[in-house]
Amino acid sequence: MTHSYAVAKAEIKKEVQSYWNGRPCGAKFAEDEPGTREFFRAVEEHRYRLEPHIREMAAFGETKGKSVLEIGCGMGTDGAQFAQAGAHYVGIDLSTASVSLAKQNLEQRGLPANCFVSDAESLPFADGSFDMVYSHGVLHHTPNLPGAVAEVHRVLRPGGRAVVMMYHRASLNYYGGILFLRRLGALLLSTDFGVRLGHRLSSDSVEHLREHAERFREQRWSYLRGQNWLNNNTDGVGNPLSRVLTRREIAELFGRFSRVRTSVRFLHMEWVPVLGKLLGGSTGEMLGRRWGWHLYVVADK
Repeated sequence: MTHSYAVAKAEIKKEVQSYWNGRPCGAKFAEDEPGTREFFRAVEEHRYRLEPHIREMAAFGETKGKSVLEIGCGMGTDGAQFAQAGAHYVGIDLSTASVSLAKQNLEQRGLPANCFVSDAESLPFADGSFDMVYSHGVLHHTPNLPGAVAEVHRVLRPGGRAVVMMYHRASLNYYGGILFLRRLGALLLSTDFGVRLGHRLSSDSVEHLREHAERFREQRWSYLRGQNWLNNNTDGVGNPLSRVLTRREIAELFGRFSRVRTSVRFLHMEWVPVLGKLLGGSTGEMLGRRWGWHLYVVADK
């Protein structure tokens, strides 16, 4: 790795940390004062109502007595489920704001608040420290993704398991949503009337659409291209880095593991006008298992 390349990755990582410090994952879905019991309950209720498959994939109830590391603990929403199930839970996150909230969340529930700031690409644990490493929607935001996956393998015990979710390239959300409908909708954002119309047609807030509109006015057509467009249309406007991956790329990344399985969940299309609201229930679940946004890898060491 050249010096300039390493510096560039370090700068991106600082941007990633800053971004998530200002937007702890899930905080926007709660109207209560951050850090209160009501706030954490609202975040948890929204998470598992919108994404019930998380409980299935994480298998919280099967972790009693196991040592579990969560990479990207956020505000401790999933971490609380592991700890309540009897796991020996440790959570790390690059965001200082998220770790502070995670500790409050766990402490309020009377659970050990084993959360601290750390980097997924350089984990401060000895080889073979954990029975399970769990990471949900996090590793696709780190600059050195192969390095982070290598760290997951290193800290797992022989026989241990990694459960990781990353965004799925071959999904309706990516091809139909991000690359087509959202780009088409961006053309509405040149006027305030268009912003309001976009709000009426989708579930996007006026504030969020206005953030897109401002960037579009500043950057014009370059805003709609390549990595820039992807970054700004996964986890919010201003997000410094996101990736979408294929099953083949996952297989290569996790090639050092002895057994690797992938599965897909979550048809994240509720913001699509009319159609998105109709694709619920069993139909949405069925389509989500083929063209969903969440690509899970379960890898055994």
